[in-house]
Amino acid sequence: MQQTIDQGFYQSKVCVIDNGTGFTKMGWAGNTEPQFDIPTVVADHQEKQKVQMSKNTNENLDYYIGYEAYDYTKSHNIFYPMKSGIVENWDLMEKFWHRSIFDYLRAEPDETTFILTEPPMNPPENRENIAEIFFETFNAKGLHISVQAVLSLFSSAFAPVNEYQKTAGLTGMVLDSGDGVTHCIPVSDGYVIGSCIKHIPLAGRDITQFIQTLLKDRGENIPAEDIKKVAREVKEKYGYCISDGDLIKEFQAYDRGDKNKFKTYYGKNSVTKEKYTIDIGYERFLGPEMFFHPEFLDGKWRSPIDEIIDKSIQTSPVDCRKKLYQNIILSGGSTLFDGFAQRLEQQVQLRIDSRLQKYEQRSGFKPAPIKVNVTQNPFQRYAVWQGGSLMALQPQFEKVYHTRQEYFERGPSIARYNAVFQPQY
Repeated sequence: MQQTIDQGFYQSKVCVIDNGTGFTKMGWAGNTEPQFDIPTVVADHQEKQKVQMSKNTNENLDYYIGYEAYDYTKSHNIFYPMKSGIVENWDLMEKFWHRSIFDYLRAEPDETTFILTEPPMNPPENRENIAEIFFETFNAKGLHISVQAVLSLFSSAFAPVNEYQKTAGLTGMVLDSGDGVTHCIPVSDGYVIGSCIKHIPLAGRDITQFIQTLLKDRGENIPAEDIKKVAREVKEKYGYCISDGDLIKEFQAYDRGDKNKFKTYYGKNSVTKEKYTIDIGYERFLGPEMFFHPEFLDGKWRSPIDEIIDKSIQTSPVDCRKKLYQNIILSGGSTLFDGFAQRLEQQVQLRIDSRLQKYEQRSGFKPAPIKVNVTQNPFQRYAVWQGGSLMALQPQFEKVYHTRQEYFERGPSIARYNAVFQPQY
């Protein structure tokens, strides 16, 4: 198998681009991590017609993406071309891809095959728009569009951590939570069970905003221009989930002044460069608790993540429910909190055990137990991208991606269908 992968790596040029609402991961297939992880943001010029441009400047190229875009907030408008995983502004998205391909990846599109990702239930018209841009604007050699959940399973299939994963293949329940959107996606043999997908309107960006509000309300001395950055770093560095879910017990531990609970954040003012420190307390666990107590953030949403996953699996076909419980895969940066996998596994297991116990009391028959397994990928933040990287090295990939010749013969409708194949270990 390794020889096959090595041959595929040297014989083909494949770029994997995972566009998310908050961040875009991109790089060359064959690597375990993407070469670039940048915000999905575009800084475009304000009122270009009224601005005197230099004769040596092309106004069509006067825009910036990623972290570089934030350096031009005074002279440019900041735009986010994606919302909830779906492209909303195609002109800006085309600019983002253009700069990504030529300035970041430094690829030759006419010699490169691209793997792009999409969220579940992405409209087929969006796939056609992607094909039109990549084949007509960039003149790409080939294109394959894959669902993010399938690529997460593809990645985990190559690094099984339990006996269930070794035989699961591309069957499992994927909890994908990034910066802008959270999805529970059941997948059977590589095909998404579309009618059972559950969407949760809370994700990493909401946790950051919640922690930011807690810090403000407590009156911490944080510069206004740095508050969002501080909240994000507090979330990523110090956030954790309570192992037993007992909020009262956790509050009492902080009230007693347990030294292991409190942390100190050291920051530097981005304008004056003055150093400052803040104490980190309740926000360490209250932010991640959003998944299990969403009413903290939104009173209209009261269903915890374990209930959503359970409902999604229960509405799936009967013959694959057990496999879905046994292979719950975590994907995305917002599932990286310490203790999150153990807490989720515990909560879902309690729901199943309670249901089986009620069934036994009513019927007098003891059903076989179901073991829940929640798995963390070693490259969890980049699981989707890594799945695309591994898929590109499979011998079957050359037979399934859409070529430039196919596009000009049949049109953009070819992108509506993208073949799925099982990984070869």
